[in-house]
This record gives sequence, C-alpha cells and structure tokens, in this order.
Amino acid sequence: MALTREEREAFLAEPHVAALSVDGGTGRGPLTVPIWYGYEPGGDVWIMTGRDSRKYGRIQAAGRFSLMVDRLEPTIRYVSVEGPVLRTDPATIEDLRRMSARYLPADKVDGYVEFAWKNHGEQVVVHLRPERWVSSDLGQV
Repeated sequence: MALTREEREAFLAEPHVAALSVDGGTGRGPLTVPIWYGYEPGGDVWIMTGRDSRKYGRIQAAGRFSLMVDRLEPTIRYVSVEGPVLRTDPATIEDLRRMSARYLPADKVDGYVEFAWKNHGEQVVVHLRPERWVSSDLGQV
C-alpha cells in the first residue's frame, strides 16, 4: 500500500542509511552507494560528500539523484525520492556535526567529527528538491 504524503515524509525524516543512485555515465549502470542524509518533512534533502569523489562528479554531471530508504521491521516499508540539485555549498564543521548527531550516539559525535574533519578531505553539501516519490508499506508478510 502506498504511503500518504505525511507518512512518507515522516519515514524519510528518520535516520536511515540511504542508497544514493545517480547516472553512472556513458556505458555504465547507475552509481549506487550508501550515504547519510538529512531531511525534515516538507523540506529539501541534503547530503555531504567529498568534493573530489566520483559520486559528487556524477551528481554534478547529472544535476539530479535519487535516495531510497527502507526497513524490514515491523513491516517492510520503503521510500524513494528523486529530484534536481538545488545548490551545492562548501561543508562546514557545523554541517558535519549536525549530520553526525543524526546518526551517532551523543558520546561518539565529537570524536567522529574531529577525525572526519581532519581525514576525509574537502566536503560539500548537496541539496536536492524532492520531485518524485515512490513509497510503500507491504504490511505483515
């Protein structure tokens, strides 16, 4: 059964690890990788990635990408969202802290942020405007 707008936005707002997909380029299938993301109902999706990553290069070339999140319990449920890139900004340490706090226990955030800021290279924040949604809850299977 398809989710309502409120259900799909609430589900996407939960801290799932998403599968990001973007056009892989000539002669290649889509590039699909796991990623942390940020989202609040009614807003835009944002991700952080390396400025020099293949993923970011493909996002720049395509001008759009998709995210898909799912769960198995208590029912099989998924939400997929696709849309255009609105803008890209240089990532700040505050962006990294906000994203890390979404996914990590509070006592692990500072250590992770310190490590990632020093070791992951220059990062960017990419904002996506949700344009197309696919969602379903398959109920008790």
